[in-house]
Amino acid sequence: MLGDDAELTTAVRAAQDGDETAFRAVYRAVHPRLLGYVRTLVGDPDAEDVASEAWLQIARDLERFSGDADRFRGWAARIARNRALDHIRMRGRRPAIGGDETELTGRAAESDTAGEAIEALTTDRTLSLIARLPQDQAEAVVLRVVVGLDAKSAAETLGKRAGAVRTAAHRGLKRLAELLGDDPESGAGLDALPPQREPRRRAVTSATVTHTRARTQKDM
Repeated sequence: MLGDDAELTTAVRAAQDGDETAFRAVYRAVHPRLLGYVRTLVGDPDAEDVASEAWLQIARDLERFSGDADRFRGWAARIARNRALDHIRMRGRRPAIGGDETELTGRAAESDTAGEAIEALTTDRTLSLIARLPQDQAEAVVLRVVVGLDAKSAAETLGKRAGAVRTAAHRGLKRLAELLGDDPESGAGLDALPPQREPRRRAVTSATVTHTRARTQKDM
């Protein structure tokens, strides 16, 4: 896992130059949080497939990306959101969120509130509770806390003003803290992360995306 934004920025730039090892490092650093965001939008059963489609597009379009680690996370989140919204339009509704959320290792933004809710975002039960938030609040919370975007990048991802995203995230975290306080099952998940689960059989891997990226570059 890449240790900081400077390392991620370096890896992204190396991947743009065709370094497959760097691309795998980028994938490992960004994928867990991106998958968590996709799960917020489409639910657990379809999240792996939608995230796979997003990574294939990221690999294909990477040479056209410009920016640092923060901008890359925002760019990747926009791609994932577009793929998720396409999936939702095909299915016709936003699903309830459930399933295993152990891959989320959310990073709290300094300006966010409701610290207990932030700490609990790593648990399956809490991610299920996010489904009870309005969609604008749910997306704002996950983009700010889990994906780690600042308000400006989150706003660009959602096509909204930064102030509106800050407000939605604040309200969402406050409501989430209230839901956690009302839920006797939520406390058990606050102290430790569950073990990492194995990827699904159909899930895309960094090696798969790297191979596709190399093949795509040859076809261009």
